Amino acid sequence: MKIKEVRQLNDEELRTELARLRRHLFDIRSQAVTEKLEDPSMLTKAKRDIARILTEMRQREQAAGSRSS
Repeated sequence: MKIKEVRQLNDEELRTELARLRRHLFDIRSQAVTEKLEDPSMLTKAKRDIARILTEMRQREQAAGSRSS
């Protein structure tokens, strides 16, 4: 997921996508322990997508705080 795509999502969609990605990361980690992954880079990609979403959520939170002050 690219940052442009993340910025187009509303707050509720961001939370939903974050939950989905965290579950996906859990599944990938479980699969990595029990068997060999087809694509080991999936772990890194999932972590980066989660970081992008968390960064965008934090930026929106800070922007809302600075507007209200």
